[in-house]
Amino acid sequence: MLRVAICAPSRAITYDIADRVKALAADYPAINLDFHAQCFETQGHFAGSDAVRLAALVECANDESYGAVWAARGGYGAARVVEDALTQFGPSAATKIYLAYSDGGTLLAGLYKRGIGQVVHAPMPSDIGRAGGEEAVGRTLEYLSGAANGLESSLDARPVAAFNLMTLAMLCGTSLMPDLAGHVVLVEEVAEHLYAVDRLFFHVMPHLKGIAGLRLGRVNDVPINDIDFAQSAEQIARHWCARNSIPFLGLADIGHDVANKIVPFGLAGRGVAQ
Repeated sequence: MLRVAICAPSRAITYDIADRVKALAADYPAINLDFHAQCFETQGHFAGSDAVRLAALVECANDESYGAVWAARGGYGAARVVEDALTQFGPSAATKIYLAYSDGGTLLAGLYKRGIGQVVHAPMPSDIGRAGGEEAVGRTLEYLSGAANGLESSLDARPVAAFNLMTLAMLCGTSLMPDLAGHVVLVEEVAEHLYAVDRLFFHVMPHLKGIAGLRLGRVNDVPINDIDFAQSAEQIARHWCARNSIPFLGLADIGHDVANKIVPFGLAGRGVAQ
């Protein structure tokens, strides 16, 4: 049986969310989920203080009884604890699968840069709160049970990484930013004006020189601006790819929605999950 530790490096979840995920996981007998008590703590915006979130993440990563660590939710917060957490990870942390997306990409990036564990962009427990969210959470549970049918369909012989665009932009130039040369990079965004998406690409693309290409996931819930930007998200991505001589490889099936597919970083993790 694969024991999965769930903690919240960013924002908290409710007991109702955890109960619904546990009920869904009952259909996956090869998996045992343990929600850390920290998942339900709150301090302002965050799932507990920085110290509380840091301690829970380190505890889950270093516990030899767990084979995976799953971020409970996104929402800003991981950047305040991940750098310190990684310095406290022991040998057991290197054997685990780590699953997150959105702000959790901060953790995934730091792990991937340091070669710690198997890093996976995947739906999180909080997604069960979306309409049809059982589909998203079930996709991660199936992956952890050994299925590969939830993988993003464009994966090929090249290494890959997937990020929320805002999260990736904030990683650029920091100690957590991995070397993505030779990778196909997938990006998605939510709740940003298109002019802001354009600005994010302006910042990110010079940091992606040498990648094998870029794929654009869904850009959802775009606010209405008083002036139409007059370019679609795809047109924006194509513009900045061309300007930086980076191949635009088309669309990707990732995003802040229930259809969000699974993307294991690098080349590992594409067959039966460990």
